[in-house]
Amino acid sequence: MTYTIYDFIGNIGLFLLLGTYFLLLLNKIESRSVLYSLSNAAASTLIGISLLVDFNLSAFLVEVFWLAISLFGIGKWCYLRRKATPPAR
Repeated sequence: MTYTIYDFIGNIGLFLLLGTYFLLLLNKIESRSVLYSLSNAAASTLIGISLLVDFNLSAFLVEVFWLAISLFGIGKWCYLRRKATPPAR
């Protein structure tokens, strides 16, 4: 087995995903925060990139849905933030 740049990208995604989860368990970040969703979106994107080279359909689908759910969380955060901001005069 050779270690490629795509493996490295996937490993960065893996450590980002695990680090985010660990911070969540330590109560250092909240699951409703945009940081949590952004981190998950970045992690799934990086892992997905690595899967494009050594494709696995099941793993790729997990990452696609993980990204979609993370983007939903980012959108929800943006919507709630915009809703809470008083209108400019």
